[in-house]
Amino acid sequence: MSKNISEKTLQDLEFSTVLQQISEFCISSLGKESVFEITPISNKGNLLKELNLVDEYLTSFETDNRIPNHGFDNISESIKRLAIENSFLETEAFLKIATTSATVNELIKFFKKFEIQFPAFFELSQNIEFTNYIINEIRDIIEPSGEVKNNASSELKQIRRSINNIRGKIGASFSSALSKAASAGYLDDIRETVVDNQRVLAVLAMHRRKITGSLLGSSKSGNIVYIAPQATLAYSREYQNLIYDEKQEIIKILKILSDKIRPFVSLLKEYLQFLTHIDLIGAKAKYAKEINAILPKILNHKKIRFVNAYHPILRRKNNLQHIKTVPQTLELNDKQQIIVISGPNAGGKSITLKTIGLLQLMIQSGILIPVDEKSETYIFDTILTDIGDNQSIENQLSTYSYRLKNMRNFLRKCNQNTLFLIDEFGTGSDPELGGALAEIFLEEFYEKKAFGVITTHYANLKVLANELENVTNANMQFNEKSLEPLYKLFIGQAGSSFTFEVAQKNGIPFSLINKAKKRVETEKIRLDRTISKLQKERNRLQKNSESLEKQKNKEQEHLESLQQKEIRIQEKLAGFQELYDNNQRMLSLGRKINEMLNRYFQNNNKKQLNQVFNKWVADEKVKHAKKNPVKPKTKNQKEKAKQVEKQLQETIKKVEKDVLQKVVKVRKEKKEAEEKAAIEKANYQFKINDRVKIIDSNSVGTIDKIDKKNVTINYGIFTTKTTLNKLQLVEKAK
Repeated sequence: MSKNISEKTLQDLEFSTVLQQISEFCISSLGKESVFEITPISNKGNLLKELNLVDEYLTSFETDNRIPNHGFDNISESIKRLAIENSFLETEAFLKIATTSATVNELIKFFKKFEIQFPAFFELSQNIEFTNYIINEIRDIIEPSGEVKNNASSELKQIRRSINNIRGKIGASFSSALSKAASAGYLDDIRETVVDNQRVLAVLAMHRRKITGSLLGSSKSGNIVYIAPQATLAYSREYQNLIYDEKQEIIKILKILSDKIRPFVSLLKEYLQFLTHIDLIGAKAKYAKEINAILPKILNHKKIRFVNAYHPILRRKNNLQHIKTVPQTLELNDKQQIIVISGPNAGGKSITLKTIGLLQLMIQSGILIPVDEKSETYIFDTILTDIGDNQSIENQLSTYSYRLKNMRNFLRKCNQNTLFLIDEFGTGSDPELGGALAEIFLEEFYEKKAFGVITTHYANLKVLANELENVTNANMQFNEKSLEPLYKLFIGQAGSSFTFEVAQKNGIPFSLINKAKKRVETEKIRLDRTISKLQKERNRLQKNSESLEKQKNKEQEHLESLQQKEIRIQEKLAGFQELYDNNQRMLSLGRKINEMLNRYFQNNNKKQLNQVFNKWVADEKVKHAKKNPVKPKTKNQKEKAKQVEKQLQETIKKVEKDVLQKVVKVRKEKKEAEEKAAIEKANYQFKINDRVKIIDSNSVGTIDKIDKKNVTINYGIFTTKTTLNKLQLVEKAK
């Protein structure tokens, strides 16, 4: 957990409730345990990786390439036992290990195949070793049913052949004894039964001495005795010896198998961590889908802009009760550093404060949040909260003493990378004295460039917020007519507490309210009345603004409709124009032909008619040729076209030659640089805290330990071991 985000902050913002809800989506016990270990991630690089993993898993719900099943058994105890020398596992434990290995292999192959769609998962899976050795070794020895295979060893194969043989002899000898005893009339009607997993004859008590064998018991009445035939007993002793031999051979085989798998203990631990992590990511993604959460834009500069933000716990609860939840939109930036929210009790001030804090805490813990896609935020070093009464009988602290102690902690930790949230700022003491001290605290937070949201009823804090340049008043809207809260935040103006209105709403007699009004200072009532009037005026203007906006939208839609109609009319006009031009051309041609015919009818000169007609056709042909140029057909035309094409090709080849020479030169320089880098790398002595990556891998880690040629690399979430010759230097230790 980030050292600057305390357990108290997590409690104040009900973070544990979110974790409880996420844990419901886990598919393994280890996954559920890991959910309750979620805390804010202090390393920004690791945080962004986790957020991208959850976002990719969430996106997979909407594609055909769903992430394969990653369910697994908890093999922790088997791994611990396997790590002990000369120990061995039972067949069932080995099958679970094989299944776990196969699941990991399947995920590695999947993320490699869909690297483009799941880049974060691909990078995560590349740090896990892919091997079929564990699976093959286990499945070569153990059947899917959990039985050791006959061909696991030649000795086992021989023993089981002998067992089957002796079973046959036992069956044959018992059948023979049964037949003889039955023929002699020594048996009861049931003929045989089973005692201690052994077939026995059900002999009438009066004939017990006539059957040779071992007496193993009798019926409750004593009329029947159970005898194992003598011939069968000899085979049974041999059978028990073979069963013992089989058990010892199986133990021997399982010990050999354990010795083969033991070197992979650390890899199996990585497999378990990998699958637990994916289960955790999957639970976060499923929770995000339920609450309509997304990954907002993470900024490098200090700013929070939550658009249509919902409190996830409240929204989930309201959805179950079919109650509508009102979203909030809020922004903190360099020009709006601190927001002071005022307004009536039960108007939504505290839940708005908690919404901002919880969503910021969730995103800094790798959990997506229910906000609009336009939202964006920053990763803070510290989140400080002061929410609730927090009286402590055990520590003998009053509310105000506790809050002062908390303010001391705020002043010590608060800086420009801090987000602070204070509910009912300044309460717990004399209003004037407590309000004055609250003013000083607020000015201190302001001077330290911290971002924050506070709620208050104190008029002096509202005035101070109006005076400080980058501090903004805000209020929770209230319906003065119905005296009902609207739970909607309005930025830019302080809010009235509506103390007397709320009292009237809750049934306090009007006469008592009037008495109370007379006892309050006149100026206080005037200020409250002025604020109330301003809120009413603002609500009226807001309604007018909404009405004008709706009208503007309607006008815009009407304008777009007219534009569409204009486009369609223009298309029709163009069609009519083309039709008109064609008709005019046909009329012109008709008039020309009619004119030639009239001349011919007057002079009856056929030669003149032919000359005029041919000349007219030739003119029309020239016009047509200009509009529709003909491709070269004659040999001469084709030759000219070939010459032009040849010149063009020669120019292209010359350019290619020049470019190729430059490429060769660049490649030569690059090769020399690579050879120089390779020499430097070969001579470089790796040190602790060097940033490195394994050759052919994209993940960058830090060297934690160097033991001769072996090295341990820390990737933040996990560590891995490799050798020095497989490392590639990224950045030397500072």
